[in-house]
Amino acid sequence: MPPSRHPPIEDYALIGDMQTAALVGRDGAIDWLCLPRFDSDAVFAALLGDERNGQWRLSPAEAAKPAARAPVIERSYLPDTLILTTRWLTASGSVQVTDFMPPRHAAPPALVRVVEGLTGSVEMECVLRMRFGYGRVVPWVRRMGDVINAVAGPDSVWLRTPVRLVGHQMVHRASFVVQAGQRVPFVMTWLPSHLPGPPRAFDTTEALAQATDFWTGWAARCSYQGKYRDAVVRSLITIKALTYEPTGGIVAAPTTSLPEDLGGVRNWDYRYCWLRDATLSLEALLRTGYLDEAAAWRSWLARAVAGSPDAVQIMYGVAGERRLTEWVADWLPGYEGSAPVRIGNGAVGQCQNDVFGEVIDAFGLGKQAGLGFDRHTAKLMEEMLSHLERHWREPDEGIWEVRGPRRHFVHSKVMAWVAFDRGIKMARMGLSGAGESTVLRWLDARDAIHAQVLESGYDRTRGTFTQYYGSTELDAAVLLIPDVGFLPGDDARVVSTVRTIMRELTRDGLVLRYGQPGEPLDDGLPGTEGAFLACSFWLVGALHQIGAYDEATALFERLLALRNDLGLLSEEYDPRYGRQVGNSPQAFSHVPLIIAALNLEQHAREHTRRAPQDAG
Repeated sequence: MPPSRHPPIEDYALIGDMQTAALVGRDGAIDWLCLPRFDSDAVFAALLGDERNGQWRLSPAEAAKPAARAPVIERSYLPDTLILTTRWLTASGSVQVTDFMPPRHAAPPALVRVVEGLTGSVEMECVLRMRFGYGRVVPWVRRMGDVINAVAGPDSVWLRTPVRLVGHQMVHRASFVVQAGQRVPFVMTWLPSHLPGPPRAFDTTEALAQATDFWTGWAARCSYQGKYRDAVVRSLITIKALTYEPTGGIVAAPTTSLPEDLGGVRNWDYRYCWLRDATLSLEALLRTGYLDEAAAWRSWLARAVAGSPDAVQIMYGVAGERRLTEWVADWLPGYEGSAPVRIGNGAVGQCQNDVFGEVIDAFGLGKQAGLGFDRHTAKLMEEMLSHLERHWREPDEGIWEVRGPRRHFVHSKVMAWVAFDRGIKMARMGLSGAGESTVLRWLDARDAIHAQVLESGYDRTRGTFTQYYGSTELDAAVLLIPDVGFLPGDDARVVSTVRTIMRELTRDGLVLRYGQPGEPLDDGLPGTEGAFLACSFWLVGALHQIGAYDEATALFERLLALRNDLGLLSEEYDPRYGRQVGNSPQAFSHVPLIIAALNLEQHAREHTRRAPQDAG
């Protein structure tokens, strides 16, 4: 592993306004913020470079002095909110910084930081480097009274504070002393550069109260009150923060290019919405009482995939954009030297036949929960199944976006089975205009897929489903076979598969995505990766399904212990280094966490994807 130049991923907290998000380090530095959307250019990009690429640090001056005794740092979210408090205990006193982004709705995006003296007096330091274009563009900066304005191209940022910052060599700095009981606000706002400013000042105390009321009120709607409520609510708040409020789309993560392999090239842009997340996200929201959010996500899904099934993509932008061209920000060295830094995602052009199963399963699950299912949705489903009738026998790139040859991936075939299975059930409920002859064709396709997977996707010698037909590689995605109802949990082939994956596809007890036992990954890329956290949560569910309840609970509680001190998870955990890796925080880790907790306590079983979706 290369020498560390960055804080561990676990050191970062998330704040956001449901249209974008910032990462705040334990040291009081905001190292990542894209404005005005999740997928916009970053204003602060130190996360993928250094402070010269944009950073806003607000912390005790003592913390920046190498010879000084390091202050004690304590941090937490205000209960059931996305409002971060960081407290420093220094030799001269204690101070707290509260960081949050007010829920935006129709207002411009704002980032609020409030310094509050708690005891004694503390000298604080503010260092602000605003850079547009992912750290490459140095803006023109001017002062107007208590406002600093930075402009470059289409972007303008306005900072309002009573503290006087002094600009020198393209950095703005300030030192000030905060006494016990004193509050010092900083408010940064983004606007398109052609609009007049500065924006009006607002009361930060009132904004904090309103943000607190919003988040606590939202969290109070959670219907789950079981043993793991704190972990579930924190994950739900994270999912809500990763939701683009205007459209209902849920991004996989607010970051790009945080590496799966430290120092390696497995770095991807996750600021988009994946169809593979569709049913799991919908299930998590429905089972915890968030019907409005589930409806918004399902509506986003229907709009995004509208059109010809031949043109369905595996991912889209937050508003349903289809062109997500991948390019490299070659001026950024990457997190801990992990280059290249990628913007956009080239996997958008891949063929993944499993997405049709995810979309149609989401339609069915939504209808079961009372969400709308009109004739346009029914027609879209029928067109997708017609497309799948013609193409399910073809190979694809699979759920993991392997940048290698297309294969007959077992998970893709299983999800094609799901698509026909759910389509048949909805047709028999009268939700589709498909005639009996069409339904009979779907039945034939469903049965053919089932037989083919059992014949070609199962290794009888080892007693396990494999990654693709004829292979010896394993794939954690087959853990979902009982979850989608392809086979029951007590089927001997399911039980044997679960046990084989536990023996051969784990590292320190955590599940890898795929691979050949004892051999490095063969997916067209150099290097390796950590354990994929979603897969370990899938193992929790699979163990529960085969009746290994104690093992399922023990693994789940071990996974909870891998979260950072704020309850956040990235994409992966690397046991080699004892660190989180990959983009963070990751929706695809938090959603299966929620579902695993609900399954362990049998909460809201009527909204699971395994629940019957018809009367028969």
